[in-house]
Formats: sequence, C-alpha cells, structure tokens
Amino acid sequence: MESVELKVEMVGIHEKRLRKCLSKLKGIEKVEVDANSQKVVVTGYTHKNKVLKAVRRGGLKADFWSAQNELLHAYAGVTYGTFRFSTFNFF
Repeated sequence: MESVELKVEMVGIHEKRLRKCLSKLKGIEKVEVDANSQKVVVTGYTHKNKVLKAVRRGGLKADFWSAQNELLHAYAGVTYGTFRFSTFNFF
C-alpha cells in the first residue's frame, strides 16, 4: 500500500470534483482532503503518477507535496493586519 501526498489548488466545490476523479481509479482505499492547507493524501494500491494524472484530468492544478509547501503554509497562515499571504510557489 502506498500513500501519495498532493498539493491541489481548490475551493469548496473542488473537493467533490476531486473525489469523483479519484473514485474512477482502481485500488484507491482512502482519500483525505485538508482544504485549509490544500493537501490531499491518497492511500491505496496504485502508482503515484496515475493519481496525479487523474487529478489533472479533472481540471485541477496539482503537484506532488514537498517540504517547501509545509514552510509556505506555515508562513501563509500568519495574518498581519488586513494583509493575508497566499501559498504561491516562490522557488
């Protein structure tokens, strides 16, 4: 069994679309979605590239989760006055 962590840009409606795309793949056991950090964890018996390809075919921007995303999410959660930083990939 393999776990695949993805960074998926989504809003509330996209979670349903994401789950529908992944339900078509064989071998998927569990899908965990954290909308705040835009992190998706897919657990099952399938290759990680097939999972990424299925999400992208569904029309969502996705990439594999990396340590950079953890750091960016930590800094993005900080609010200074009325400014709020978003999680862009600066690297």
